[in-house]
Order: sequence, then structure tokens, then C-alpha cells
Amino acid sequence: MLGLFDQLGPAEILIILAVFLLLFGAKKLPELARSLGRSSTEFRKGLKEGGKDDPEESAPAPALKAESKPAEPKADSSTE
Repeated sequence: MLGLFDQLGPAEILIILAVFLLLFGAKKLPELARSLGRSSTEFRKGLKEGGKDDPEESAPAPALKAESKPAEPKADSSTE
């Protein structure tokens, strides 16, 4: 992405800025830049938080031991 800006000269950058100014207006551009900066910050923060694994989540859960109870005989209603 940054390689694209290396290929653009100052004239092309000014043309792009002029187009943005015409499309969005002078009042809207600072709001757009501010929201872009905030979203970029939130994205980076999300990447940092997503990269960290909680030890509780990454550790395997201990296997639960099944309690062995003696099987109870079922009452058969046909023998009564």
C-alpha cells in the first residue's frame, strides 16, 4: 500500500487532495481524518488484544472424571 505513494509525485497528490476537497467539502475533511485516525487506532488495539491469548483459554480443560455409581436395578412392572 505504501509503495503506491512512492510512485505518486507531488502533482498527483495535489490532484487527489483537490478531488477530496471538492467531493467532501472543507468542513467535512477534518471529521473524516479524525474518524479515520480513531478507526486505525481501534484496529491496532484490536490486533494487539487479539494476538494475546489468555492462559485460561489456551490451557486444555481438565478432564472430568465420571463418578461411577452402581447401576440400580430397574423395576419391572410385568413381574408384579
